[in-house]
Amino acid sequence: MLSHFGLENFICHFSIFVCMIEGLEFLISGVVFGLAAGIAPGPLLALVFSETLKHGKKEGAKVAISPLITDLPIIVFVLFILSTLSSLIECNFVIGVVSLFGACYLIYLGVENLRVKTDKFEVELAKGGALKRGVIVNLLNPHPYLFWLSIGGPMIFESLDIHISATLLFILGFYSLLIGSKTAIVVVVEKSKSFIKSKYYLYIVRALGITLILFALFFVRDGLELIGLFLTSRIV
Repeated sequence: MLSHFGLENFICHFSIFVCMIEGLEFLISGVVFGLAAGIAPGPLLALVFSETLKHGKKEGAKVAISPLITDLPIIVFVLFILSTLSSLIECNFVIGVVSLFGACYLIYLGVENLRVKTDKFEVELAKGGALKRGVIVNLLNPHPYLFWLSIGGPMIFESLDIHISATLLFILGFYSLLIGSKTAIVVVVEKSKSFIKSKYYLYIVRALGITLILFALFFVRDGLELIGLFLTSRIV
């Protein structure tokens, strides 16, 4: 009886350990994607620079936190679309195809990062209403929709198969670095307005471009595996 109890206890602890390791993988993925999205040039980052350079770090920080307001409805919308598709078509096939599209999108973002130049952002804006402008820009920006549809959405479904904690770790890692990196840029830009044109910023962006392309290879692998499982189930 004691040995049986000890075995069950060991299995229970081992399962928890495996979940923690898998959850850590999602946390790392969230951190990488969040950092890449946070410092990659785009409409929202242009707004962050403009508000910070013209009106100080307080206005720049308001733009930096705008994804916390805009992304929830975007995520809910994308998850609804993906779940609806999965109910009409076998889930493995849907997520597999979406993963391949996600790989293409990651490669596109990676190549864009490798080609980026540290040109000066010149956006003329009036003072005040920075948060409102950040919300509008992010809602009209296609990148959040593409990210959650092709990358974030499938990862949420995958993490839910493991444990809700893995999903929370992915979201926590993503937004901590997305918001944190943009906020850090606000501080750096205000203190050293030449940083955005420096070679160091360029090196960081390009290194993240290579990282995104490497992540794309994993998405290709997962997508092909899921489509293979779908085809196998059809044949059997």
